[in-house]
Amino acid sequence: MSIPEFLLEVSIVIIAVVSLLTNLSVLLCFVQSSDLRAHVPGIFMINLSLSNILLSIINMPATFLGVVSGANPLGDLFCHVVSFAETFITSNAMLSMAALSMDRWIAVVFPLRYSSKMRYRDAFLIVAYSWLHSLIFSVTQLMMDWGGYSYTYASCTVHLDSEQASQLGIYATFTALFHGSSFALCLLVLCFAYLKVLRVAKSHCKRIDVITVQTLLLLVDIHPSVKERCLAQRKKRKQRATKKICIFIGSFILCFSPYVITRLVELLPSVRIPRYWGIATKCLFYAKASSDPFVYCLLRQQYRKVLVSIISRVVGKDHYFLSVTSASSTFDTTDDSCLARIT
Repeated sequence: MSIPEFLLEVSIVIIAVVSLLTNLSVLLCFVQSSDLRAHVPGIFMINLSLSNILLSIINMPATFLGVVSGANPLGDLFCHVVSFAETFITSNAMLSMAALSMDRWIAVVFPLRYSSKMRYRDAFLIVAYSWLHSLIFSVTQLMMDWGGYSYTYASCTVHLDSEQASQLGIYATFTALFHGSSFALCLLVLCFAYLKVLRVAKSHCKRIDVITVQTLLLLVDIHPSVKERCLAQRKKRKQRATKKICIFIGSFILCFSPYVITRLVELLPSVRIPRYWGIATKCLFYAKASSDPFVYCLLRQQYRKVLVSIISRVVGKDHYFLSVTSASSTFDTTDDSCLARIT
């Protein structure tokens, strides 16, 4: 076994374990908290977490076995099932991220009309469309017999065998439509929604900055350390919204774009993708499933409070954990007051 293969195997195992544990933690938070379940975006988050869990228990182990064996370790029938699942899960996860971004856009730009624009019925319809959209591509792939083991990616995925070279034109059209209606469309929605959110957040922060400066000018006897802290918080607020938006959009581009571009480039007959590069892009693609819980949930205050309460009940240290949570919650609430609706 070569060092690159060993590193890729270790990476897949780590990504799969982290993805499974973190996404299960998100679902556990929803099970334990009625407050989280009361929010409409929770439907999109549950759909995304379920997709990531399925990816962790179906596709990631299959890819690991493919890297270890260097061949199809599952058999043709099961490999077709895994390939079908990957296409469905991938599209569904991306559309869930787009739905979360649109929900944030409506909540921030139209706060007074949010309850009428985004209801439970609307959220379930969006999820139903996401499932139907994903099912159309996965069933088409299954009917055309394009699912199978790819040596380039060491995994069961959408793949055109050499015996099917006559179908290259149709396969290329399918691949372009799939990635265009999943990756490209969702990236466009993410950029539109979060950039609108960023503009509103900056305008809110400017209003808070004006009030802060006016207050500091009036309080001439205020202690210098208090003034310094207020000015530091003012600077921190200006940077926080931009950082969060960059994380939302940047993680999507960083994890998905190498794999998607590689899949499109390999459609050219003269191009041969190196195996290590193909597997590396696959690992980066899988890494998005392990980062989503942190990007969308686990770093937020309300999810941390639920997790801490669950851990405290299990460990039996209620007083200690709850006191730590209370202290951190007070500090976070003070810092994030102007950006509460963004995340």
